[in-house]
Amino acid sequence: MAKTQTSNLSTVPNYNLWRIISFIITAVLVAVINHTAGLAHALLSLVGVMIGLTLVFGNFGFTGGWSSWITQRDGRGLRAQMLILALASAVFYPILAHGSLFGSDVIGFVVPFGIATIFGSFLFGVGMQLGGCCASGVLSWAGAGSARIFITLLGFIIGGVWGAYDIAFWRSLPNVSVDLTSQFGVVGGLGLTLSICAFVALITLVFEKRRHGKVLAYNEEKDDGVRGWKRLVKGHWPILSVILLLVLANFLTLLLAGRPWGVTSAFVLWGSKALSLTGVDVTSWVYWKNSAALDQSIFFDITSVMNLGIFLGSFIAAHLMGTYKLRWNISFKLIVVSLVGGLMLGYGSRIAYGCNIGAFFSGVSSASLSGWVWFISAFIGNIVGTRIKKRMLY
Repeated sequence: MAKTQTSNLSTVPNYNLWRIISFIITAVLVAVINHTAGLAHALLSLVGVMIGLTLVFGNFGFTGGWSSWITQRDGRGLRAQMLILALASAVFYPILAHGSLFGSDVIGFVVPFGIATIFGSFLFGVGMQLGGCCASGVLSWAGAGSARIFITLLGFIIGGVWGAYDIAFWRSLPNVSVDLTSQFGVVGGLGLTLSICAFVALITLVFEKRRHGKVLAYNEEKDDGVRGWKRLVKGHWPILSVILLLVLANFLTLLLAGRPWGVTSAFVLWGSKALSLTGVDVTSWVYWKNSAALDQSIFFDITSVMNLGIFLGSFIAAHLMGTYKLRWNISFKLIVVSLVGGLMLGYGSRIAYGCNIGAFFSGVSSASLSGWVWFISAFIGNIVGTRIKKRMLY
């Protein structure tokens, strides 16, 4: 796993002040959401905060794990992701097959796959490497103070709106929807998913040992002298705790929202709202045939409040770690590459029914075969994106 660079707290201007401010902003946001949209949405924003804290303190990301495997045959990130999928699937499959959780109706992300999914996820994969992040990562890295990722986020939003504009064409192409639990039952579907997760993990172990002569251990880092509870706010979170917290976060989302965790639909909503202010009638698009969300506050949108929470959770974590340094000394070339990567992320996720969270994590956890199709195509896109990135930036 990649190491997070930390800095001495004394080098961070007004560190204590900004730590306090970050907590105040979060508390105010949650209160406003509760007042505007209700308790469930406020709690979902807190789930988002938990996700942001987990991603930054745990130094966890999908893009980094895939990059480490592609360039170094370091499979730790991929194995962690497979364990997340396995655990979430074991929890979700029986619940979704039953159709309710504690008396409330729940539904998974079982979506069709076809040309649009394959091309869109491939495009998303290339964008992961050029943009430097995935959908969850664009929020956590931006919240943690990466100026470059703000450029990627801008492209992500624009690309998502572009994809929404073109959605009628992509949805007209042939596709098929497969629910593994409907086809093979809960036990059979779960067995198939666990087998795929185990196979991917085994492949990483074989090639990792061949490259490094051993299986790499998690959380390998030099002793920095930090002890006790202070290790928690310095980013020393064990990988198992990160895995369990992300599975818990998706479960809590299912409980509170009635469906799993997603990220990218909020970017389309934000961009479409902004575009409508310029006079463009986005309600004429097929994507917005149900335009209720455009007329409401974003605090009524489940994905939006969670995204805001992830951003603020990451913001808090970075200040607690003393690593937040927002610097805009970015080269023009990196700006262009990041913007293009963001456009690919946004457009690809929109036509492929989601991103590494909604389409992959929540898709596989919902027993949708489309999740695995998305993974294969996006991973190939990452391989291609890695080669393009080397030519463009190095």
